[in-house]
Amino acid sequence: MAALHLTTENFRKEVLEYEGTAMVDFWASWCGPCQMVGPVIEEIADERKDVKVCKVNVDEQPDIAGKYNVMSIPTIIVFKNGEPATVSVGAKPKAELLALL
Repeated sequence: MAALHLTTENFRKEVLEYEGTAMVDFWASWCGPCQMVGPVIEEIADERKDVKVCKVNVDEQPDIAGKYNVMSIPTIIVFKNGEPATVSVGAKPKAELLALL
C-alpha cells in the first residue's frame, strides 16, 4: 500500500485519532535528501502493514509542519496512538528508519 498523503483536512483523523503507530515523512519536492528517502518510505509502506505510513509536503501543508516544529527536511515523526514518540531529521538508511518504529 502506498504512503498516505496528508493534508490539514485529514491529518487529525489519519494520525492524531489513529490507534496504533503512524510514521509521517515531512518532505518537499525540491529537497534532494527527501528524494532519496521517498522510495524507502514507500517500501516501508508496502512491507509494514502494522504501521500507517504517511507523507506531508511541507510546501503544501505549512501549518502541519509548523505545529511540529519541522525546520529541516526530511523529518520523520513516529506517532503512537496520536502522540509524537520519535523524531528523526535528515536522510537515513532503511534500517535506521525501521528502528524508529
